[in-house]
Amino acid sequence: MWDKLQAIEERYEDLGRRLCDPDVLADPEKLRTYSKEQADLEETVQTYREYKQVVSALREAKEMFEERLDEEMREWVKSEIAALGHRREELEAKLQILLLPRDPNDDKNVIVEIRGAAGGEEASLFAADLFRMYTRYAERQGWRVEMIDSHPTDLGGFKEVVFSVQGRGAYSRLKFESGAHRVQRVPTTESGGRIHTSTATVAVMPEVEEVEVEIHEKDLRIDTFCSTGPGGQSVNTTQSAVRITHLPTGIVVSCQDEKSQLKNREKAMRVLRARLYEKYRREQQEELAQTRKSLVGTGDRSERIRTYNFPQNRVTDHRIGLTLHRLDAVLDGDLDEIIHALIAADRVEKLSIAQ
Repeated sequence: MWDKLQAIEERYEDLGRRLCDPDVLADPEKLRTYSKEQADLEETVQTYREYKQVVSALREAKEMFEERLDEEMREWVKSEIAALGHRREELEAKLQILLLPRDPNDDKNVIVEIRGAAGGEEASLFAADLFRMYTRYAERQGWRVEMIDSHPTDLGGFKEVVFSVQGRGAYSRLKFESGAHRVQRVPTTESGGRIHTSTATVAVMPEVEEVEVEIHEKDLRIDTFCSTGPGGQSVNTTQSAVRITHLPTGIVVSCQDEKSQLKNREKAMRVLRARLYEKYRREQQEELAQTRKSLVGTGDRSERIRTYNFPQNRVTDHRIGLTLHRLDAVLDGDLDEIIHALIAADRVEKLSIAQ
């Protein structure tokens, strides 16, 4: 472990020297590659350097404790040794986690699909709430959201909404959102004041480049049709909407958000690549027998991963047993506490498997 950390620190310093090289500064591709690699190593290196400082300070404190000291100084040194020892253990645990293999998809943009499930119109309204929640979270992170396809309802909900989130680390933070989200509240469509339970499903997939998923033109059936929606130019008048069927797998993707048929096709292909990549990735994991369920769940859409209870102003993530009583803030995109807890639980589980 320590040899590996030393090698990482040396590589980090080497990258720093390379980034000052005029030849590298004049090459945008090398500059981008080296900058990203150094940024990826920075947390590990800074933690390792703090660890070495703590170990050095602990050694000095133990040497001081062996000297002839008055009682007050001896008690102070004793407390310093205890504090430094505790910090050393914390840093060792953190370094073990930082050395775990990273998910190669973590830095990628994502495609998110939200669908109203059980609950009729109320489920569609909840799907719209989730869409707004993720949009607000993306804004807080400085990410860009791009609508790909949507099927709105008359009351302002979504039967289905598909969008991309573009920003560094988007997949690393949003990948645990896949699953069934449950809402408990009195619907606006309910006159009797009774609490209803509805669900919406969320699927988060890494957006992949064309070279990562090979799609043959002969395997596609592409249909065009008139867009449907609340009205406006091009709706129900031009064949701008696109439906793509991947014949070998039966996966169907449609897009009608743009007025241009070409743009709709480009967006539909982005979604198709993401779905195929996710399908092949899951199949590979099953073949490798990597189906052990982790603390944060498998991400299967049939799982109920989280409950949003309006009467109690409560959000509960069932995978890690986390409950927060600030539902309004969460639905406004304040997801950091939940996402950080999920990432931490995932790391702990991976560490226990590695050991």
